[in-house]
Amino acid sequence: MSDSHISKTVSFGFERVTEDEKVRRVKGVFRSVAGKYDLMNDLMSAGVHRLWKHDTMVKLNPQPGEHLIDVAGGTGDVAKAFLERADRVGRRRPQTQSATAVICDINEAMLSAGQSRSDLDPFSRRLGWICGDAMALPFSDRSADAITIAFGIRNVADRMKALCEFRRVLKPGGRLAVLEFSHMTAPLLQQAYDTYSFNVIPRLGALVAGDAASYQYLVESIRQFPTQDIFRKEIEVAGFSGTSVTNFSGGIAALHFAWAV
Repeated sequence: MSDSHISKTVSFGFERVTEDEKVRRVKGVFRSVAGKYDLMNDLMSAGVHRLWKHDTMVKLNPQPGEHLIDVAGGTGDVAKAFLERADRVGRRRPQTQSATAVICDINEAMLSAGQSRSDLDPFSRRLGWICGDAMALPFSDRSADAITIAFGIRNVADRMKALCEFRRVLKPGGRLAVLEFSHMTAPLLQQAYDTYSFNVIPRLGALVAGDAASYQYLVESIRQFPTQDIFRKEIEVAGFSGTSVTNFSGGIAALHFAWAV
């Protein structure tokens, strides 16, 4: 059989699977953990993920009247932070339009978990919720001022397809912010972090979410994600400019920021 007839495989944790199989299995992971997703993020990072997201918003610098698409936005915390920060700026600029945001996630269970908490949210009228795939975004060309994806890009079956979609949907001058677990800058710290990740996080998942296997995958997927420099180059290949990388907590997470020009 020729190479052209061999299905392309991608990583699902430490396994190699087809792209379709990864999409199916990732949906299953997040369907399983949706109800405890935010709580587990707090426990796994001791709440530090909230500081990383805060610093991401500082870098993104939301403005009144802007439209955000938060891909793999799950329960909506990033989108709400965007609107809140834009509103702060708007208070100094009377008669400006309010910012808006759409949360786009491939997993309906994650969207449902977020929507169930947003009924009384002050931002609910300016938040949209759409089930969609990062590799084929259901949005028009040049329709967003900013795109965020927090801890979601490593779960996408084809990163380059997603990055090209981000580039298509962003307006000229739009900003991309990708926050993702990454690689620590000191090898000894990486070893200690790996020991913690593989021994503690799946057990925590079993205890809190009743699902060790999904958190085993999430830990493995972090280790399979490319280094900061390799991923930065992928963003540039997709057509972005002015790419920068900010390491958080010694590289446990990294913010990749870029401009669509």
